[in-house]
Amino acid sequence: MSISAAAKVHHVADDHTPHHQYHLVHPSAWPIIGAFSALVLTVGAVLLFHKYPIGKILVPCGFALVLFTMYSWWRDVVKEAAIDKAHTVIVRKGLRLGMGLFILSEVMFFFAFFFSFFHARLMPADILQGVWAVKAGVWPPAGIKTFDPWHIPFMNTLILLLSGTTVTWAHHELLHNKQKDMVKALLITVLLGMSFTSLQAYEYIHAPFAFKQGVFAANFYMATGFHGFHVLIGTIFLAVCLFRARKGQFSEDHHLGFEFAAWYWHFVDVVWLFLFVFVYVLGGK
Repeated sequence: MSISAAAKVHHVADDHTPHHQYHLVHPSAWPIIGAFSALVLTVGAVLLFHKYPIGKILVPCGFALVLFTMYSWWRDVVKEAAIDKAHTVIVRKGLRLGMGLFILSEVMFFFAFFFSFFHARLMPADILQGVWAVKAGVWPPAGIKTFDPWHIPFMNTLILLLSGTTVTWAHHELLHNKQKDMVKALLITVLLGMSFTSLQAYEYIHAPFAFKQGVFAANFYMATGFHGFHVLIGTIFLAVCLFRARKGQFSEDHHLGFEFAAWYWHFVDVVWLFLFVFVYVLGGK
């Protein structure tokens, strides 16, 4: 073999440049650390529910480990996109598909709560006689004083509709490479999300019924409470995007993280509209 041929073979053998558009993820410890963190949190919660003192230690430790894993894992994903440039066109297609399926799973999650509420609303009957007694044909159950939908719930509806507008405004400015205006719109969206959470907390504190006061209360708090939790997650999601936008990590061609945050926020908006109409307005009649 000639010297030039041998050099060529050696060059090919040592060439680690990818010859495809797919991203082969490097080995990571975060999945197993995340599983262990969730185990600690779950075991701690069970022990806490059964009034074992060690549960008071395991729950905050497990929660802190979960938060640390989330932060570290997502930090690595951001690094793959912003620094390693690993999110090629075909990788972004796969990520969009994954996010779409995740939101679809969230739709099914809330469908279960709506189904339970509609079943109790449309066919009220004696449920768990002696515990959650509901007189046939009467809704809401006796003793339940419902919220005025045109007070705080209506204010929160306007807040979320406005936040959907501002997040769309931020996306529009990003596509036109107007970073400062994008940051401004994102900041407004985050503040609106925080306002929604604050008003819902105030509403819960002054609620005229408790979680254990029957099927109406249980369905109400499960549906609106989980939605409020999703608003909190979406606000954090957008706040991270705001931080990244101020660092200039988004461009008109590469902004998948922000795009997913916007999708998630619009999903939260739509779920709230259903909650407002069917739980607050029609569900209290």
